[in-house]
Amino acid sequence: MIFIRYENLRSYLRYYPVTCLILAANLAMFVLVAFNGGSDNPLTQLKYGALTNIEPLASEWWRLFTSMFLHSGFSHLFSNCFAILVFTPPLERLLGHWRYAVLYLGSGIIGNLITLEIYNRSLEPHLSVGASGAVYGVYGAFLYIALFQRHMMDESSRKTLYSLLIIGVVFSFLVPQVNWMAHFGGLIGGFFLYGIIIRLLKRR
Repeated sequence: MIFIRYENLRSYLRYYPVTCLILAANLAMFVLVAFNGGSDNPLTQLKYGALTNIEPLASEWWRLFTSMFLHSGFSHLFSNCFAILVFTPPLERLLGHWRYAVLYLGSGIIGNLITLEIYNRSLEPHLSVGASGAVYGVYGAFLYIALFQRHMMDESSRKTLYSLLIIGVVFSFLVPQVNWMAHFGGLIGGFFLYGIIIRLLKRR
């Protein structure tokens, strides 16, 4: 079962340095925003890099990146950090550190690009924060493995992955204010990015 963490803190830091950096960045930004206006304050979120369709902020491309490290409230932070802490480490071991970073960040950006495209078709102002797009990108990579590299994933892990995806789909549509566009954009992005990475960026 690849989604059960057996490592102690020292081993976790040694085996998954990129995951640890991502977690640290999420926590640091949450503390920074919380003490400078509040993590659930829209104006503060926009100040620190939330994704939005409000011009001229919508044209600031760097928000596609920074919004991945902002969260609206502690429960939002906790759910995403828990997923990162538990479910993403096997992919870092599999791909290697920098290829994993490319997939994680690339998936998040793809999810945000799709979100922004849909937001731009709306007359209402929107903003989006959270690591969900990148997390679903990791799920997308695991879905590729489960479907096309079955020898690399045991049956229990496949069932766990499918359960996560089913719950994620239901959660995305039933819970208000959840950015389902980032979820599905990240999932699709991670699926295809993984296929590209294993072909073009081969490990030594």
